[in-house]
Amino acid sequence: MERLQHHWYRLSPLHLVLLPASLLFRALAAVRRFLYRSGIVASVKLPVPVVVVGNISVGGTGKTPLTLWLARQLIDNGWHPGIISRGYTRTARGHKAPQEVSGTDDADDVGDEPLLMAQRALCPVWIGRDRPAAALALLQAHPECDIVLSDDGMQHYRLQRDAEIAVVDGARHFGNGLLLPAGPLREPVSRLRQVDAVVINGGKAGDGEFSMSLHGSLFYNLLNPEIEVAAGEFAGQRLHAIAGIGHPRRFFSHLDQLGLDVQPHAFPDHHRYAASDIAFADADAILMTEKDAVKCATFATERCWVLRVDAQIDPSLTQLILKKVTP
Repeated sequence: MERLQHHWYRLSPLHLVLLPASLLFRALAAVRRFLYRSGIVASVKLPVPVVVVGNISVGGTGKTPLTLWLARQLIDNGWHPGIISRGYTRTARGHKAPQEVSGTDDADDVGDEPLLMAQRALCPVWIGRDRPAAALALLQAHPECDIVLSDDGMQHYRLQRDAEIAVVDGARHFGNGLLLPAGPLREPVSRLRQVDAVVINGGKAGDGEFSMSLHGSLFYNLLNPEIEVAAGEFAGQRLHAIAGIGHPRRFFSHLDQLGLDVQPHAFPDHHRYAASDIAFADADAILMTEKDAVKCATFATERCWVLRVDAQIDPSLTQLILKKVTP
């Protein structure tokens, strides 16, 4: 899959081979969506509202920061949200039953993004391959929860939803516009006409869309999180930066905007780090995202620093979602 990604943002002779598979994928996705939406295949309605945060493309678009932002907005408006997610890597280890995520869990067991959200400690976070089962387990364990946020759940049609938010990467958009495996799309761009809100992360929002940007300028030490420094503290140091996220260039560009001259090291999304990945002998400091940090904590050194970023989104999105979920 990683090799194919180089062809997702252009057209090449390889697409003569990939296009038939892409057309078949598109047809199957459309049939599956029709079966659920027509009621031919049963879906699950929860006793509380459900808001899905997702995208139509593969790779990082900013779903997790948006989910955390929305959880904060709901809390500030008197709601008690809970978050559900699949939990990347869990199926490979044989875990299928719903499970609550603790901030002290191992990323290999629960997934990097669910662990990151749990460490923010805003609300309960549950994971499970079966989204409805995970949501029902969450509600049983936390009866105070009166709304469920489904992180990366747009294509999980078995769970009915009251609102859908689609996140679009403002820099990469939709690549070559083709569906998997010829392009990065899980569903055609026309699918965006059916969602309640389209959020553009890091780009200009069009009419009816909502703008989103990621902000952060303070770094905390991975071994001693209570120690925080501003970007200026790294002036004159030999800096290396790692990013195992969907769009590493976004992180490196953020560091550049902070005035930091770094040696960048991009890794695949959800990369399982080893100590050797950050063994940079000449580094005075190693900078990373929160998503990287949860997987590097067990072998981190005092040179590891983490940039916390938070989403800033058009506040009118909050009012739209509140209107959708309020009886």
